[in-house]
Amino acid sequence: MPKIKKKRMGFVIDMTPLVDITFLLLTFFMFTAKFKSQAESEQKFVIERPRVSADTSKVPDRDIAIIKIAVDSLTNDTTYYYEVTNEADREQVWARTKGLTEEAKAKAQLPVDLKVLDELVKNTRLVRPETKFAIDADRRLRFKWISDGMDVLRMNYATTFNYVTEKKQ
Repeated sequence: MPKIKKKRMGFVIDMTPLVDITFLLLTFFMFTAKFKSQAESEQKFVIERPRVSADTSKVPDRDIAIIKIAVDSLTNDTTYYYEVTNEADREQVWARTKGLTEEAKAKAQLPVDLKVLDELVKNTRLVRPETKFAIDADRRLRFKWISDGMDVLRMNYATTFNYVTEKKQ
């Protein structure tokens, strides 16, 4: 005798907890993500930092001016780049600096020579004297390039600065 098959009943899954968890994860990732600054997105070079064994200090996140020394990927020439993280200060420094075009003033990071770098450091110290300075240089460069950048800082009485490195694993 054939058995009478019962009609299949569907099942229902409550999607509310899944949606809650999804939005919690989404907000978590949004708040913990670190986005690139305007200067980082304009950057056309890669800096290989020297490795050190002891990490004694951390570079400040705000009110810092960074002198980047790298090999430009377009021209294959060593170039100085100057960046000020505080946007209000950056606009004032760029406005005080002579010889910058309007196109250059719109950028967050400027390719400069030593003469313009000297003027930019001087103007940065005039706009905000408590601004910290840092040098971020490629480890493949000759020390002469770094020494020239340090001399510019020294001539403008910015004798305390950070040197950006990678921590050894």
